[in-house]
Amino acid sequence: MSYQIAIDGPAGAGKSTIAKAVAKELSFVYVDTGAMYRAMALLCIREGLDKTDEEAVSSSCEKAVVEIKYQDGAQVVFLNGENVNGLIRTQEVGDMASAISVYGRVREKLVRLQQELAKKVDVVMDGRDIASCVLPDADLKIYLDADVSVRAKRRYDELVAKGEKPCLTRIEEEVKERDYRDMHRDISPLVRVPEAMLVDSSYMTIEEVKKCIIDAFKGKTK
Repeated sequence: MSYQIAIDGPAGAGKSTIAKAVAKELSFVYVDTGAMYRAMALLCIREGLDKTDEEAVSSSCEKAVVEIKYQDGAQVVFLNGENVNGLIRTQEVGDMASAISVYGRVREKLVRLQQELAKKVDVVMDGRDIASCVLPDADLKIYLDADVSVRAKRRYDELVAKGEKPCLTRIEEEVKERDYRDMHRDISPLVRVPEAMLVDSSYMTIEEVKKCIIDAFKGKTK
């Protein structure tokens, strides 16, 4: 029997960073579901698809092969056999991923892959609908949140570190818009399930958040 930790929350709350740290500490496999959607989004951008054209997007994604493999202990996302790790973290790809993730056929394809992974190994999985949809029987469910202003500043700092010149006000508006879209989509919206433990990372260090989650997991699996 494999153990499952599900971490949900809005963009910029630190889900991926925390999920990776928790997985490493527990020697679990980290599954970045967002990266899988980003790979699909990259495909759509490359093919010049309109993100509002559900039929074209869904048809293209159904034919694509998205795989997660581990090389030297690190997760690598492959799109049709190509390592796309270094191509899927742009704002453009993120916006496209958020838009196409509402489409049922896109979600169904990726959820099947995510569930198959979780049956085989101990996993920490993060996303928007992990506890509510992908891993409804997870041993521990976390809702990781942070203030909008804090999340926007984190994104701003990331872009500055990459040499870009972003506008903080615009980023904050984009974060709010993405929150609304994620929370109000018809299929698998972002939601905190009743049994999920709320962790507000606004003014916590990565180490503090990691310890909080690991302690909660150990408490549930004694």
